[in-house]
Amino acid sequence: MAKRVQDHKPARAADAQAWFRENVAEQKRRYAAIVEEMDSIARDREKWYAEFLRIIQTRGFNANGDQRVVIPAKLVPKKPKGRSRVVF
Repeated sequence: MAKRVQDHKPARAADAQAWFRENVAEQKRRYAAIVEEMDSIARDREKWYAEFLRIIQTRGFNANGDQRVVIPAKLVPKKPKGRSRVVF
């Protein structure tokens, strides 16, 4: 089989590799901070979700201008089992 350019990547320079590692570590720290913050507001988020579901089932939401649509309870998606996580 013939050699293809996309099958071979050039070696990364030492300073580029150091920059890469530094940025990966920084992103992991940022991600950990986001996860910690999301976990700290988990109870509030549950309340917000419940309130949102109650509103769309009772008052509805604006579909077009001042036209409101109420979502029946049978069409509201059920909360998934286990831990759900939002990742930004």
